[in-house]
Amino acid sequence: MPVNPADSPVFGTLYGSDAMRAAFDDRAYLRRMLEVEAALARVQAGLGIIPPDAARAITEAAASDPLDTAALAASVRNVGYPVVGVVAGLSAKAGEAGRWTHWGATTQDIMDTALVLMVRDGLWLIRDEIAAILAALARQAKAHRHTVMAGRTHLQQALPITFGLKCAIWMQPLVTHLERLTEIAGRVAMVQFGGAAGTLASLGPQGLAVMEGLAAELGLSAPAAPWHVSRDGFAEVACFLGLVSGSLAKIATDVALLAQSEIAELAEPHIEGRGSSSTMPQKRNPIAAEYILAAQRVVAALVPVMLGAMASDHERATGPWQAELLALPQEFVLTHGALLHARTIAEGMQIDAARMRKNLDEGGGLILAEAVMMGLAPHLGRGEAHHVLARAAGRAREERITLKEALGAEPVVASHLDEEAIGRLTDPANYLGSASSFIDRVLAAARPLI
Repeated sequence: MPVNPADSPVFGTLYGSDAMRAAFDDRAYLRRMLEVEAALARVQAGLGIIPPDAARAITEAAASDPLDTAALAASVRNVGYPVVGVVAGLSAKAGEAGRWTHWGATTQDIMDTALVLMVRDGLWLIRDEIAAILAALARQAKAHRHTVMAGRTHLQQALPITFGLKCAIWMQPLVTHLERLTEIAGRVAMVQFGGAAGTLASLGPQGLAVMEGLAAELGLSAPAAPWHVSRDGFAEVACFLGLVSGSLAKIATDVALLAQSEIAELAEPHIEGRGSSSTMPQKRNPIAAEYILAAQRVVAALVPVMLGAMASDHERATGPWQAELLALPQEFVLTHGALLHARTIAEGMQIDAARMRKNLDEGGGLILAEAVMMGLAPHLGRGEAHHVLARAAGRAREERITLKEALGAEPVVASHLDEEAIGRLTDPANYLGSASSFIDRVLAAARPLI
């Protein structure tokens, strides 16, 4: 049983996905290392550095599952890195051609390039889920463009908004994340090939040609110089995952708050038994939101590990680089798990528009105090209008009457606003400002991405 529940066959579905685990597990890492070794051999054969027959044999061996797990584990325990064992297993499988394996490369070249290939896969899995969530939220924003609800600040009713606007606000950072992802994927998809100390001295004048050829063979870009101790690419990916999970946590927080029994304006999609309690049969806990929030806390805690790993010493780090594998794959798994939960919410959330209106009305119209204030301001000045409305709102609370009734006790209001004007000003649907325009703007920004 894994120590980390995100990798558990029992608990793993709560924290991650099989697809993302498969992109980063041991098998994927070793397969990618073999892929890099085979690509290196083909490139070097094309440049006349090693015999073409050797490259073919190495490529065939790499594709034939040449590694003995027990032998590799023993090698890793002894050496401290997997590449020595990987090269030994690959060379043995390739026979006489094995002596040309790993020509001019160093351990970190193979490990870093393999990790780059896994990160590229992981980013596209992340992209697919963000796009699906955006599409679902876009549908909700359109459907609930006119569904009026209470906007809340400091956990108190503030001004009317629409649920469509709330969905658009949830969407907005996800749009930016897709733009970031495209940029980051381009920056991080970069081959690592520098040899023992980043000079490629063992390949003489052909070092650059091999580096550029290896990049092209793997569909990666070639850096200006090896980045053995320049870890900003992976650190940027880690920060990106922290941003994505943070945006999901905002959605999850709102969902959990709106699902409270006393609010009950929104619920997660209901499946028999989901979110149930072992003792309280009536419970429908916001389980997806809870696991998004749990994942976000861990992803955020792992970001500093990746930032700390940037402090590499000299030409090969003694510790910081090795810490990356403890953090980055788990960030991917947890973020993808949070995205899957968020997609479940976005596609199937149950929206109670009637309850939204009921909660608005139960405030006795106080949520429209600003609207009335702005209606009075041209007659009294903003400061005096604010004073009058504060007094009326206080009366409404103390006497447990509506704002409209409290305004009736303010002669200055009656002298400037008749009952019809007050009625217009205290209708939540009349005080939504640019909400509909903001929805349109977010939808327009999202449209090319979904």
